[in-house]
Amino acid sequence: MQITADAMQRLFDSLPDVVFFVKDAEGRYTHANLTLVRRLGLRKREQVIGKTVGELFAPALSAAYAEQDRRVLAGERLDDHLEVHLSPDRVPGWCLTCKEPICLRAGVRGLVGISRDLVRLNRGHPTYDRLRAVLGYLKTHYGERVRVKTLADLAGVSVTQLERHIRRVFRLTPQQLLAKFRIDAAMRMLVGNGSIASIGQACGFTDQSAFTRQFRAMVGMTPRSYRLLVTQAAA
Repeated sequence: MQITADAMQRLFDSLPDVVFFVKDAEGRYTHANLTLVRRLGLRKREQVIGKTVGELFAPALSAAYAEQDRRVLAGERLDDHLEVHLSPDRVPGWCLTCKEPICLRAGVRGLVGISRDLVRLNRGHPTYDRLRAVLGYLKTHYGERVRVKTLADLAGVSVTQLERHIRRVFRLTPQQLLAKFRIDAAMRMLVGNGSIASIGQACGFTDQSAFTRQFRAMVGMTPRSYRLLVTQAAA
């Protein structure tokens, strides 16, 4: 028995922390759950179906999403990609995105994807106490060169155990957690007047090119475009 896209759409309609979508080979939405509709600031599913990301998202964001789609439609699979989604009022929210091609005998005919909100920090999780020192260290040292071994020593566990604990609590790898701290800090700083280069350096990037590349991969636009977007939203 096969589950249809319509049935999956109905199923995902009930999950407020998961975005679900299906797109055709041209990148047009054929299915979208109500969570996606609402996060786009829209009221009806029909306002999304048949549209491309270029018609639904700001240009700075749609270019990155369209590039992801092109890669997946070419046969690539996107697995647990950590990225920021911006709400219509430009409030950032972190999620893990998975996309994979829909392959039929005639080739790739579209793609299906989900984006899951990162869970809120659960301080009651039995593993949290082991990670308390790690989180404190990352909050004050994200701008420096951070070694996973140093984090493991702070938690009093092996590197393998640390990776398992962080995945259990955050659903992230240690490298993703560090990147999140850095990009979170960069987004805060970009609301101010500091130069792009100085912000990148303060957030642990060796040069502006590396900062721009990482920021674009996780936020979907360059630091300069993000600054412009949030400045316009605040005006």
